[in-house]
Amino acid sequence: MSHNTHWSLRANLSIVTLVQRLLDPTLAVLLLVILSYFYERPFVTHLQLFALTAFLLILPVFKSTGMYRPYRSLAPRLLAVRLAMGWSIVIGLMLFIGFVTKTSMVFSRVLILTWFGSVPVLLLIVHFIVWAVLRQLRGSGRNSKLAVIAGVNQVSLDLAEELRECRDLGMRLHGFFDDRSPSQLPDVPMIGTLNELPSYVRRHHVDVVYLACSADDESKFAELIEALQDTTACVYFVPSLLMYSLMHGRSYEINGVPLISIWEIPFSDLQYAFKRAIDIVLSGLALVVLSPVMAVIAVTVKLSSPGPILFKQRRYGLNGQEIIVYKFRSMVVMEDDGAVIQATRGDRRITPVGAFLRKTSLDELPQFLNVWQGRMSLVGPRPHAVAHNEMYRKLISGYMLRHKVKPGITGWAQVNGCRGETETLDKMKRRIDYDLEYLKNWSLSLDIQILLKTAFVFLRDQNAY
Repeated sequence: MSHNTHWSLRANLSIVTLVQRLLDPTLAVLLLVILSYFYERPFVTHLQLFALTAFLLILPVFKSTGMYRPYRSLAPRLLAVRLAMGWSIVIGLMLFIGFVTKTSMVFSRVLILTWFGSVPVLLLIVHFIVWAVLRQLRGSGRNSKLAVIAGVNQVSLDLAEELRECRDLGMRLHGFFDDRSPSQLPDVPMIGTLNELPSYVRRHHVDVVYLACSADDESKFAELIEALQDTTACVYFVPSLLMYSLMHGRSYEINGVPLISIWEIPFSDLQYAFKRAIDIVLSGLALVVLSPVMAVIAVTVKLSSPGPILFKQRRYGLNGQEIIVYKFRSMVVMEDDGAVIQATRGDRRITPVGAFLRKTSLDELPQFLNVWQGRMSLVGPRPHAVAHNEMYRKLISGYMLRHKVKPGITGWAQVNGCRGETETLDKMKRRIDYDLEYLKNWSLSLDIQILLKTAFVFLRDQNAY
């Protein structure tokens, strides 16, 4: 696949995703308009505000419950559960807003109750249609993920056959990698040797890598696994039956072919929904409660030194995709290129106001907007400048694995003292070790623990400058 084709597909996917997310609130509002005329209730100001509130709530709430996560291999029952969960949250929030503002009595109860009951039915029908269409597209070879297999043996051949047979999984198998000569292998599409696999994965933006090895050649994959850590592909181990019985990773199967995950997203769809819901609620509250403080900081930054109020920097987000992260400007420079220099104690680039903001972490407050947008999470590995990512991914094994989740405002490394300048490679390795430990042991209770510790750590921390 060419670079231009890859970006074209990503652009098309972004458009489809945008349309999908706007469709639900739009249909809900249109249904309210139709019902208002059916019940002869003029669609006047209070109903318009009600519709606008619903529109704004549906977008983040549905996203938090996993409604817009990929439909691939998704059972219709789970889709219905996600929709019911999301709509229940929307109804609860709408009722709460009506109670707080004391406006619930101005609406027709018949109209609102009918709308509450009919919206999920309509949306469920639409989503089922989309689910069926996407499954049909995957079956025809479109809307698919790119996959490769490392190792040619009976297990990998069985897996390849199942991937070809189960077209609705949407996996496009490009071929195999193996160190043996073609004359020693069965007639399969060979791409290259195992040493060539990591660069191929990066160059062709491969989504999934299946590692298939037997007990005899298992040692050959150690170096390969190390090299694949510098990619954002999901990697699955396809073991022999003996290895399958001995390993303890999360297991899957494709029509009886066993898979064991080596690296993947560390939480389930439901856990992700709860984590995203917490992000939306807490970041939204933070933006409202802290808005006066942020306004004062914005004015102070603007008056204290020339330059913009916000510092926008490219960083790596989920799956290594570039995102823009916001901070209050604390320096006289706006570095975002191949030579980003970390701040040091007594750094002359830091303004007097910036020094205070960095010391108290107030410069990070605009990142609550990143969380609300869905680019970041409250808790996760701290995002680094793109230039630093490109440097450290070559020096630290497993560095890119931290991008299997959204970056966070705070993280396990930060509450364990790994905050501030990382002037030595050992300090950065220590931070990455904590990030990978977080991924391995993730839970909602751990996120809550980190959030509670963060305030105390930042208040007494002496590493930020």
